[in-house]
Amino acid sequence: MGKRTIIPFGPQHPVLPEPIHLDLVLEDETVVGAIPRIGYIHRGLEKLVEKKDFQQYTYVAERICGICSFMHGMGYCMTIEKIMQIEVPARAEFLRTIWAELSRMHSHLLWLGLTADAFGFESLFMHTWRLREKVLDIFEETTGGRVIFSVCDIGGVKKDIDDNMLAKIVTVLTELEQELKTLTDVFLHDSSVKHRTCGVGVLSKQAAVALGAVGPTARGSGVAKDMRTYGYAAYSKLDFTPIIEQQGDAYARMKVRIGEVFQAARLIKAAINLIPEGPINVRYKGNPTGEAFLRIEQPRGTVLYYVKGNGTKFLTRFRARTPTFANVPALLETLKGSSLADVPVLVLTIDPCISCTER
Repeated sequence: MGKRTIIPFGPQHPVLPEPIHLDLVLEDETVVGAIPRIGYIHRGLEKLVEKKDFQQYTYVAERICGICSFMHGMGYCMTIEKIMQIEVPARAEFLRTIWAELSRMHSHLLWLGLTADAFGFESLFMHTWRLREKVLDIFEETTGGRVIFSVCDIGGVKKDIDDNMLAKIVTVLTELEQELKTLTDVFLHDSSVKHRTCGVGVLSKQAAVALGAVGPTARGSGVAKDMRTYGYAAYSKLDFTPIIEQQGDAYARMKVRIGEVFQAARLIKAAINLIPEGPINVRYKGNPTGEAFLRIEQPRGTVLYYVKGNGTKFLTRFRARTPTFANVPALLETLKGSSLADVPVLVLTIDPCISCTER
């Protein structure tokens, strides 16, 4: 065994979009272990249930993460609806699904751009984010926001999308798919990218299951786990099958996300084709009494919500377990045996969101 050295990686690093902090244990240039440090940007959002009532907390839940903001709001509202037995109108369920899949598209496109930047492909980074802007433009036209949308509400949604805008979304997504096909060919077939990702950071299917990996991190290792298969919101009305890759390396995780971008576009167009007429929200009375546990599929993987109410307007407890937190053990496994130069890319392959993790 060679001499071991411990070096800090993060929380500030030129390649990292998030302030993740790892202490890397090295033998020469090889990583033999990694120790995560969590809590660097803790914001105490779960404590705010004591000061914001359960309706106001919808806006707090959205702010757990800017990239997953709609889905955090949606998951929180679904948990309250489960406690209070509120039946959401069908049109609202379809609208939630459309916005959720748009969120998945913009999250994965953001990730692809950051990955291109990590490889040193600056032009590819710019073009990927240029396409992401088209998705954010749809958000702005339908919700009024580009990062925080505040359109999901307990009992449904606050805004409708008219037929003309729905038709425009289909047109924009069809055009975007054509441009995206050209860009993603670079990620999938460029020799430099494949050299940095193929066979790098392998996570076996057994390890992914044992370590509780979720989202594309798990599906890249052959684990067919996706909460959308349970049919929440409007997914039961759509033809959905999780995208799975078997290799378990950085390339497989990238390939899963690329596939999910195109799949999200197909799901959105299918939802627009099937969306029914009707109300977009329902009125309700009272305060939540009891507790509920709920899971939905965010771009990074499964997020778990636990809410407990005591009959007053202030909740007793709100708890969210985010996908990055679940994927940290898997990240540590992929780092073992890798070279120091591969660490930034491997950290990116779990698509870390430290704002989500350190609520």
